[in-house]
Amino acid sequence: MKVLVKDQIINSADANVSISDRGYQFGDGIYEVIRVLNGKLFTEKEHMDRFYSSAEKMDLVMPYDREKLTTLIYDLIKANNVVDGHVYFQLTRGVQEPRNHAFPDNVEAVLTGHTKIYKRDLAMLEEGVSTVTADDVRWLRCDIKTLNLIGNCMAKTKAAKVGAEEAILHRDGLVTECSASTLLIVKDGVVKTHPLTNLVLPGITRMVIMDAIADANIPVKEEAFMLDELFQADEAILASTGHDATPIIEIDGKPVGNGKRGPITAEIQRRYDLRIEQECGKA
Repeated sequence: MKVLVKDQIINSADANVSISDRGYQFGDGIYEVIRVLNGKLFTEKEHMDRFYSSAEKMDLVMPYDREKLTTLIYDLIKANNVVDGHVYFQLTRGVQEPRNHAFPDNVEAVLTGHTKIYKRDLAMLEEGVSTVTADDVRWLRCDIKTLNLIGNCMAKTKAAKVGAEEAILHRDGLVTECSASTLLIVKDGVVKTHPLTNLVLPGITRMVIMDAIADANIPVKEEAFMLDELFQADEAILASTGHDATPIIEIDGKPVGNGKRGPITAEIQRRYDLRIEQECGKA
C-alpha cells in the first residue's frame, strides 16, 4: 500500500515517524476522513473547510495550500486504486527536541495519510445498528478534530465489548453525540440534534443531513436533550463518514420505536443518496 508522508507518496514499509513528533508525544495534531465514491471525494470542500478550521483553532501552520493538499490526497487515492472507500490524513505540529508542553516556534508540520477500500454497507443502512450509552469524559473542545481520542476510544470499546456499533455519549444525562459520529433523534415527526457548540464536532454528514431535512421541510430543533428523551425517541440516526445516515434500532438493549428503520430516517437516506449522486455519480 502507498501512503502519504509530507508531500511524497511512498510505500508504507518505507514510512516512519520521529519519536520526537508532537503527534506521537502529545497527540498534538488534527485529522480528517473523507469518503471516496467512484474515485471522487464526497463533500470535499466541507471536509477541507473543517480541516483548515481545526488547524486555525490549534494554531497549526498549514504547510500546503488547499489546492496542493487536494492534489496530494487525490494522488494518494489514485496510487492505491481506490474507487470506493475512504482517505485518512492528519497533520501534526512536527518534531520538537527536547520535549516541551508549550507549542514550539519554527517547526515544520508533518502531513501523513493512508487509504482504505470498502463498499457502502447497504444492509446496515436498512437494518440499523445497536448502541450503548456512556459517560462523555472527553475534553471541552470537541469542536476540534484533534488526534486526542482516548475518551472516544474508551466509549467505543465499551460498545464493542457488548457487540454494539456505537456509544452514545452524555454529560450527567445531557446527550452530546456518539464516540465517532453525530446523533439525531426523531419524536412526533420532529428531528432533534445537539447544537454546534464546543461539546460536539461539526459533523460533515450532519451538515448533509441537515440540508436534506431542510429540503424535505421536516421540522428540526438544534437543542440539547436528556437521556430520558433519547429513550422515548421514535427514531434515532447515527451520522458519520463511514455510516452515512444509519438507523439506530436499539439503545442499551431497548428498541428504538418499533425496532426498525423509521420513515423519516428513510427519507433522509433517500435525499442523502441524491447528494452522493450529484457529487460522485451513481454507484
